[in-house]
Amino acid sequence: MSNWLISLEGTAAGHHLAMVLALLAALLHAVFGALQKGRHDPWLSRGAIDGSYGLMAAPLAFFVVPWPEPHMWPIFGCAFAIHLAYKILQANAYVKGAYTVVYPVVRGTGPLFTVIGAYLLFGERFTPVQWLGVLVLLAGIYGLAVYNLRNLTVNRENLPAALMLAVATGMFVALYTTYDAYGIRASADPFTFLAWFFMIDGIVLPFYAVIRWRRMLAPPHPGPLLLRGLIGGVVAFFSFGSIMLATRLDKVGEAAVLRETSTVFAALIGWLVLRETVGPRRIALMALIAAGAVIVELGG
Repeated sequence: MSNWLISLEGTAAGHHLAMVLALLAALLHAVFGALQKGRHDPWLSRGAIDGSYGLMAAPLAFFVVPWPEPHMWPIFGCAFAIHLAYKILQANAYVKGAYTVVYPVVRGTGPLFTVIGAYLLFGERFTPVQWLGVLVLLAGIYGLAVYNLRNLTVNRENLPAALMLAVATGMFVALYTTYDAYGIRASADPFTFLAWFFMIDGIVLPFYAVIRWRRMLAPPHPGPLLLRGLIGGVVAFFSFGSIMLATRLDKVGEAAVLRETSTVFAALIGWLVLRETVGPRRIALMALIAAGAVIVELGG
């Protein structure tokens, strides 16, 4: 499968597969965010998820995929540090703010800086039409955040801190997207990068989650939490794995923009699962996000 995937790099078929993978990542990333924000403390949820995908990746890393080349170890170390900072910022943002306010700000900040980073690192250039699509998509995403912000009635005193954390998290989304694209391209086998990344990335937060759980006055029962972690681990494999493969197959900036249609899926999840209100204005803003992604794709 690795040889087949590598053969598609830079081809029309690779471009189409990258588009499908980016959209799959968008849907699954919204599910992933909802799993972390749901009924449990975000730190506990994230620890359970990380532990699950770390354990699932270990046998693949040791016994299935080729061993990493020597030059990959510093790359894994940097990727681990970037993702750890991202997860700390994200968990704090979810603790401080409402999911439907924080999530659009995170996802709106990410693609803009990713497009800039892809230009600086890989020399990718967007056409004027594609930049128009980026602006349309960002208008929809930030419009959704503003709309949710205006209608929020609880924990408004935490909003300044939550929004600052959301912007910082979005910048780290851009950083890890660009750096992961560099990492997966530096590995001879893309699945080697994925297996070792997930195993290394899942090391730290499970220990912190256990410490946090033990210190709680009324800790949740571990059963439902571990089940959420297992589901989240599988979702993370396909969500993060899909976007990483998309950035190897085709342009990093385009994949990042398409992934941010996750905001549309997140709003639907917020409505259907978290019972948050969705009205005609939010539907119009979600349509704007989708239109921006379509413009970027057609303008390339």
